[in-house]
Amino acid sequence: MRIGLLTEGGYPYVGGEGGVWCDRLVRGLDRHEFDVYAFSTGQAQEDAGWLPLPPQVARVRTAPLWTAEEDGVVHGRRARRRFTEHYGELAAALCHAAEPGTAEKPGTAEADRFTNALHGLAELARDEGGLVAALRSEQAVRALERACRAPGARRTAREARVPDLLTVVGDLERALRPLSLDWYEEDGLGAVDLCHAASGGIAVLPGLLARHFFGVPLLVTEYGVRLRTHYLTRPDASPAVRSLLAAFHGLLTAETYRAASYLVPGNAHARRWQERCGADRAKLRTIHPGLDATPFTRVGEDRPEGREKGAEREHAGPHTLVWIGRVEPAKDLVSLLHAFAEVRAAEPGTRLRIVGRPSGPEGEAYLGHCRALAAQLFPDEADGPHAVGRNPVTFEELGGPGAETTADVHAGGTVTVLSSVVEGFPVGLIEAMFCGRATVSTDVGAVVEVIGGTGLVVPPRNPRALAEACVSLLRDPERRARLGAAARARALELFSVEQNVVAFHALYLETVARTPVRRPVLDGAGDPQPFAAPAEAHVPGHWTGPTPRAVPTWAVETPEPVTETVR
Repeated sequence: MRIGLLTEGGYPYVGGEGGVWCDRLVRGLDRHEFDVYAFSTGQAQEDAGWLPLPPQVARVRTAPLWTAEEDGVVHGRRARRRFTEHYGELAAALCHAAEPGTAEKPGTAEADRFTNALHGLAELARDEGGLVAALRSEQAVRALERACRAPGARRTAREARVPDLLTVVGDLERALRPLSLDWYEEDGLGAVDLCHAASGGIAVLPGLLARHFFGVPLLVTEYGVRLRTHYLTRPDASPAVRSLLAAFHGLLTAETYRAASYLVPGNAHARRWQERCGADRAKLRTIHPGLDATPFTRVGEDRPEGREKGAEREHAGPHTLVWIGRVEPAKDLVSLLHAFAEVRAAEPGTRLRIVGRPSGPEGEAYLGHCRALAAQLFPDEADGPHAVGRNPVTFEELGGPGAETTADVHAGGTVTVLSSVVEGFPVGLIEAMFCGRATVSTDVGAVVEVIGGTGLVVPPRNPRALAEACVSLLRDPERRARLGAAARARALELFSVEQNVVAFHALYLETVARTPVRRPVLDGAGDPQPFAAPAEAHVPGHWTGPTPRAVPTWAVETPEPVTETVR
């Protein structure tokens, strides 16, 4: 099978988001051939280069989303008229779409108008060689302005001023750059058997166009729902800008969910968001991300029950709580430090290791605040009058002494703690489970789904509950050992690379099996084989859709026959 893998800011770039997951998937499916179509998000990412590619990657084609040079295409009168018509329809769909955040879903008229306009612009770009200049032109601004001033436009759209229009046109130009690429040819995306978008949003556009031009089936994986992210971005923009851009991404997501053969959320939290954003439940297939358990095997197999049977081992050193991750306000380390103060009151001698790097300037400031708070709550302690004192809370980074790897950090801890107020899929928690560690976590994101009863879960922003859960585990070594063993078994069953690869392999086969034949089948001599693809395979209908579920005859409602009484 030939698979077109679509990525944005990820694979095959070094350090790209989701790059490791894609690399494991490609390497695990070594019997298939992959063509990678990747968008880069910055010059630094391109300068960093690619990951080493396995032999099953036959082709890599890249395009920058962060810049676009003038293509030199000059449109004639007819092409300009076509552009005005399609761009105007796109703008009208944005101006008439439902307000973001309301319960109202995009109407059929707006969705159809958006889809037809998107396809029309793609066909124009294919015929003329690109749309870069047209999307930046005054023609686009005027078309958007007419749509905003037209009768029936939303109030926020009618309030758009010239700076707002310029901002929206600039963002739409960046979002629609994939339309001008030369990927949509018979020897490009037209040659693959399946398009797999590794994320939602702009990365899906090539897959939508491959489906439109060549009938290639589309599979979309979302470990984080992009539409939710777009709703939370640009808080400082004007209401008109936020409304119009949210409408664009909402309509793009609706078209993605409609056109995709299957949608693959990485957890139930993402699945609920997809359903809330309009996804059809029949298309949803949850596949958890696959993590490599090998680096944690040594620690995980040396389970706590073997180390804690003897009382002498139990009192050989102080208890240690471990937190590991990116340092940022969403991780709520302030609540963790206040909880640790109560832990120390109940279990003197307990230590806390905070291991992680700050995330950007905001993370740097937050780390400084947490250091100051730790110094205020916990004065330095010394073992004797002539010993150097040290704080029971340490702030470290991976690569330091005793923290060379994530496994080393968990190996030195008694209980792993997660204190976040916002969390997607908690990878750090799964790594602790691979290490066989008992965990205490806040009930956010997909935490409960990941833990599944193998750890303690408390409400977020509740230091007292967090402290009580930690103390209960610190005082009960048998319970810690029991929960740690169950956590490791659960992680190996649900979150390993192997389960991820097997699940996607089965979904690839199911998707292609339900797709009509698009290319002629050749016989041994290389000639087209007649009647290999029946004519009805090309006609949309129930025979090309999913196989209906069998229903027993006794469950089928049979109407009562109407009889006429003869007098």
